[in-house]
Amino acid sequence: MVKKMKTFNKIGIYSSAKNKKILQISSQVEEIINNLGKKYFHPKSSVTSEGKNKSFSDPYVLKNADLIVAIGGDGTLLSSARKFGLKGVPITGINLGNLGFLTDIAPEEITSSLVEILLGNYKLDSRFFLEGKINKENKPNIALNEIVIHSGSVAQLAEYELYIDDNFVYRQKADGIIISTPTGSTAYALSGNGPIVHPDSKSITLLPMFPHSLNARPLVINERKVIKVVIKDKSYLSLDSHNNYKLKINDEVIIKKSSSELKLIHPKEHDFFSACRNKLGWSLGLPEK
Repeated sequence: MVKKMKTFNKIGIYSSAKNKKILQISSQVEEIINNLGKKYFHPKSSVTSEGKNKSFSDPYVLKNADLIVAIGGDGTLLSSARKFGLKGVPITGINLGNLGFLTDIAPEEITSSLVEILLGNYKLDSRFFLEGKINKENKPNIALNEIVIHSGSVAQLAEYELYIDDNFVYRQKADGIIISTPTGSTAYALSGNGPIVHPDSKSITLLPMFPHSLNARPLVINERKVIKVVIKDKSYLSLDSHNNYKLKINDEVIIKKSSSELKLIHPKEHDFFSACRNKLGWSLGLPEK
């Protein structure tokens, strides 16, 4: 017997980007939701709330919405993941960006895909966050894609020490290091020639950025490992290219898997390898059956 998935009845409509196309798509999403007899909310932090008679605070949306529809590119989905997904609200994405590994509903498929999702016909995909603390601060900083430690300048090396579960790994000079989740393997780490990691893989990838060594290679470790980076030169900490912090010499950055997970909702026909073929040009076509 096929397990029936949860249906969605109260939907938040969100975007962090502003253009005419997004507002048009937002109106289309409203119409789909209305036709199904369901409710929608526009968070005040969303550009889709502009011109609406009523919008709602993020805490209200967090408490009442059972799904967020993110309209835009992967940057928009990352923004909605920080605001809502981190607190357990599932998210689905309509892709108006370029690469779009996280937002996978195409504009021409909005009606068919969104109707199926709202009625409970979808795939549920859990993605873990990383949390990073500087020294012994209490509040962790959260990233879905990657945490990056970098020198802050082009073609300038910074030295750091890497420890995993308190075991010394190496001391290295590089432009920095990218520490990414499987979700982040198709983001910034991809441009650094890091490995593409399937979302089901329970792993963290450590990718040196332009290291001053011919032997430096990406390192893939279990998601339960605790990473410590000890700063030996002036550096900066970046989380999903959003939050940025200045680091001092001998600062310790502690990185580990967060207890929070993002519930990512895909159309029923979604396939990771198909997405790779389409977005990365892996293949000339499908094999004949």
